[in-house]
Amino acid sequence: MAHFAVGDVAVYQGQGIGRITDISTMEVAGSSLEFYTVHMDSGTIVRVPTHKADDVGLRSPIGAEEVPMIYGILKADADRPVDKTWNRRYRAYSEKLRSGSVEDLAQVTRDLYRLQDDKDLSFGERQMLEQARGLLIKELSLATRKGEVEIAEEIEAVFAA
Repeated sequence: MAHFAVGDVAVYQGQGIGRITDISTMEVAGSSLEFYTVHMDSGTIVRVPTHKADDVGLRSPIGAEEVPMIYGILKADADRPVDKTWNRRYRAYSEKLRSGSVEDLAQVTRDLYRLQDDKDLSFGERQMLEQARGLLIKELSLATRKGEVEIAEEIEAVFAA
């Protein structure tokens, strides 16, 4: 179970990176619950029950030692979806994004980049690619202490090869 302290950086699935700014107890439906207050980089404030943090995808960011594995996923051959219809692919990719896993973010980014080489992506798939790519760039930037523009260029270079 993830335990955070005030000031810790955390990744919240589908939202991105934020900082724990408070841990407080609130009364909810007659029960006393402890919450993390997370200020996301986007400006959004999220409150997550501490006992549900793992279940909802609140996790610590990856470390520098995990970065080569992420680039390995990006460089690997794409998983060709069994379903040929865009809406079924979209659902499968949505599930991966909701998982909160950086590995899943890398897979969705890779698969959609590779798919667009073969065919035009649907509007929803293009949006999903941008979301996955953006979240991946932010996390890799944090892990490597490189700028987001530099990480974006590195990712583009992977798919240009």
